[in-house]
Amino acid sequence: MAIIRKKLWPKWFKIMMSGKQNVQMRLADFKIKPGDVLLLEEWDPEKKEYTGKLLRKKVKRVIKFNPLDFYTTKAIKKYGCYLIEF
Repeated sequence: MAIIRKKLWPKWFKIMMSGKQNVQMRLADFKIKPGDVLLLEEWDPEKKEYTGKLLRKKVKRVIKFNPLDFYTTKAIKKYGCYLIEF
């Protein structure tokens, strides 16, 4: 089990903390697998510093994909992407 630290902006940190969101979309520039712990650290982008708030989330599932396999760069820039959990 690995512990992986990542920044999370206040808006998204609050949503994750409230339990309203239980998924994260992240650039796959690090290794992660089920059972690892994602340590989300609230980051204030205006002050460019951590707030000291932490949230630990145990990873249940990881799905790696490339959105460019499905959409053009132009479409992604225009519309963005959804990560939908049911």
